[in-house]
Amino acid sequence: MVSIQVGGEDKTAEITNWSIWSDKHKGLQLRCSYLKKGKVAHAFNDCVISPCRELGEMLLTKPGSTIFTPIAKATIYGERYAVVFYRDSDQPYVYKMDSIGFAAPTAMKDAPVFHYFSAVANARQDRAEAKTDREIAANIVRQLEKLPASADTALQAYCTGRNSTLAPGQGLIYPFGLNESQLAAVEQAFRAQVSVIEGPPGTGKTQTILNIIANILLRGQTVAVLSNNNAAVENVYEKLGKSGLGHLIAKLGNQDNRKDFFADLPPWPSSEPEPAPTLDEIQALLARLRQHLHDHNRAAQLQLELDELTIERRYLQQWQADSGTQAANSLGRYGLSPRKTADLMAYLTHLGEQRIGLKDRIELLFNFRIFRAKPFAKGDARLSVFHALQMHYYDKALQDKEAELQACRESLARGDFTALLDELKTASMRHLKQQLQRKAPPSDSFDAKTYRQRFDAFVQRFPILGSGTHSIVNSIAPGAILDYVIIDEASLQDIVPGILALGCSRNLIVVGDNRQLAHIPVALGMQAPEEAYDCERYSLLDSCIRVFKDALPRTLLKEHYRCHPRIIQFCNQQFYDNALVPMTEDKGEAPLRLVVTAKGNHARQNTNLRELDSLLKLLCDEGEPVVLNGDGRGFIAPFRAQVNLSGKHLPADFIRDTVHKFQGRECDEIVFSTVLDKKRYNQERKRLDFVDDPRMINVAVSRAKHRFTLVTGDEVFTGNKGHIAALMRYVTYYAQEEQIVRAPVVSAFDLLYREFDLSLARLDARLRREDSRYKSEQIVAQLLREALSAPACQSLMCHAQIKLDQIASPSNQDWTDRERAFMARASCDFVIYFKVGKIPVGVIEVDGGSHDRPDQATRDALKNGILEKSGVPILRLRTVESRIEERIDAFIAQWASPTPDG
Repeated sequence: MVSIQVGGEDKTAEITNWSIWSDKHKGLQLRCSYLKKGKVAHAFNDCVISPCRELGEMLLTKPGSTIFTPIAKATIYGERYAVVFYRDSDQPYVYKMDSIGFAAPTAMKDAPVFHYFSAVANARQDRAEAKTDREIAANIVRQLEKLPASADTALQAYCTGRNSTLAPGQGLIYPFGLNESQLAAVEQAFRAQVSVIEGPPGTGKTQTILNIIANILLRGQTVAVLSNNNAAVENVYEKLGKSGLGHLIAKLGNQDNRKDFFADLPPWPSSEPEPAPTLDEIQALLARLRQHLHDHNRAAQLQLELDELTIERRYLQQWQADSGTQAANSLGRYGLSPRKTADLMAYLTHLGEQRIGLKDRIELLFNFRIFRAKPFAKGDARLSVFHALQMHYYDKALQDKEAELQACRESLARGDFTALLDELKTASMRHLKQQLQRKAPPSDSFDAKTYRQRFDAFVQRFPILGSGTHSIVNSIAPGAILDYVIIDEASLQDIVPGILALGCSRNLIVVGDNRQLAHIPVALGMQAPEEAYDCERYSLLDSCIRVFKDALPRTLLKEHYRCHPRIIQFCNQQFYDNALVPMTEDKGEAPLRLVVTAKGNHARQNTNLRELDSLLKLLCDEGEPVVLNGDGRGFIAPFRAQVNLSGKHLPADFIRDTVHKFQGRECDEIVFSTVLDKKRYNQERKRLDFVDDPRMINVAVSRAKHRFTLVTGDEVFTGNKGHIAALMRYVTYYAQEEQIVRAPVVSAFDLLYREFDLSLARLDARLRREDSRYKSEQIVAQLLREALSAPACQSLMCHAQIKLDQIASPSNQDWTDRERAFMARASCDFVIYFKVGKIPVGVIEVDGGSHDRPDQATRDALKNGILEKSGVPILRLRTVESRIEERIDAFIAQWASPTPDG
């Protein structure tokens, strides 16, 4: 019951209706409709309305709006009108209570967790050295301040560690197709405020994200798709566009992106949607499909197990043949299952050399239905049975799995699985488009400057927002809270600025794989309030897993569609506990290759020329590359220096980059160069751990669709017993023999190492210690002797350690003081002369590891310049290079005499 006093008198009985009005000139007014006087306006400060209640700082929103606006205070009169004052303003605003809502702000921003994130953002701004980094950090600080302090956000859930359960909604659709684990991932995404989808390489992360977006659209909600990896978001854009949904995307982010988007807004479709089934009919289709999805996975798993058993049986058969093992006749009469066969082998092993007693006969009878113990009685006979049991185990296991696989395939065929899946996709897409186009076409009159002022209308027209995580708050209206945010590649996402997205959305779906490469944190040394929030230790994905623990729904996408089964099986066994199900087919190709370089320390300053030379030799031997799906071939390495060096040596069609930069990409063929050698520096734990990092190896291998080649040094990683050692063992076990290539390139300089290739033994025997105290120079001296002994070189001779000023005349007027001083003390390793006239024609220098140092490089450049001025060519032979004999022959050939035959 509302009572109204005007001028101190109770007028309640006389008033039939009332309203509060804000007049620009007269201020607040109470407008009353009287029984007798009609409508009268009163000065509001002369009136008292009861009941009324006061609110302090709150968040104001409107039904159906995304925007939560902070207010300083509000007074609610008769639960009918609210007089609102915004922060930093004395202007009153009047709202009807049925058109607004109030939410108490959370104290999240005053809590230690948020203070820590703010401190990290400010510290990064203060310590940023580059102007661009400083501007990015400052932008993040400003956006953190703008986040609404709403208790409904995913950021509130994250900062408190409390994950809410969502009420079950309508049935789900799958317009982009599905498999068993994608079905579970989409369902989980709508059951909790925060959920995680773990997407190993090639398991259809994008497809899962697209299905989630489709269901958000069907519910009339909004979503932002964000990532630090632009390619990941572009992939979502592209596939939505191809499906006829591109007109719903607002490609926002930085100012340039927004400018491009608003310059060419996608038009609303004019065509009528096709007839579509109801949601109930789609759910009926989905119910029929569920069991088939399980059978489809089981068939793929069985095929994988069959392939594995076949390889193991082949190895066993080879071992038995090589060792001359005698196996008993067929054991089929015993009717042993694979499990019973394994149990019997274990029992025979337990017996050892013991005689079979009465108790053993009873065991054989009751456990294995073996009546006659004679074949198991004596040592040789028992061993023969044991070997037969080994082969029987594989034969029976193969037979049983073949039968189960056939049953799965027949079930899929009876249920017309492929057609049913296509029907579900088509029905889902038609239903979605029908629901979207039933609405009246929303306004298209938006521009980059004003769209935030009409943001509710904007997100009705463009319910899918795309942006980088570092610019999402700038891309939306102040105080706007979206229904969902999806963060892709979240293992690469830093917590700050990742939390910006959490602060402007109700629900969060984190997509990533913490067994792929993680983000590289900025080291600040700041103490987090709790370990789970530590920005220097964890990505946003890892942090969410630690913050929410068991309350976090996590779905692993298991079905793998990218790599040849043999390639992805290494990752599956080494990193995913065999949880993946390869859906690709093994057609007997040779997908794995191992190239082991010759022994020796071939690495210099994060490069390894020998690995590149060995790869080139392999490429030359195999001829033109086979074009598979047009995704080309890639060369990846842990270090940028090796990638750069590869650009000077490998064919131009190779896509080259570091492993870190290759995450999210794929090629038909991948070559991975590990670079390190056995030098003490490269065997330090820090260096080995960097290259042998499990996440790096996982990414490196899983980039290859059809063939993976590992190029590595001999025994460099075996002592580490890490992931590269495991990869070498894996390739050696599964690859065809001709795909294991050892020491394809051997250099004369390999004699510098204790364990050189045996092919160099004859050269080693011919070396002369008197040539030099350095073995590298002994090698070149001997090769020069042999080269100059050729008939065409009879006019040439060679001398070692000749002073530079004896080759380049110091009387030349062009020398600088620096050059003159250098010439007086420098020598040349080998100088080639014409015998007649003793004229120096060329210089050969042997460059060891010290020539990579900057000071030595400066001296080398000085010597090169002096010889160039003197018209004397120089050949530098680095001890890490190969084809030394060829290079020496080619160098001296320019002064050789024509042979009689030539």
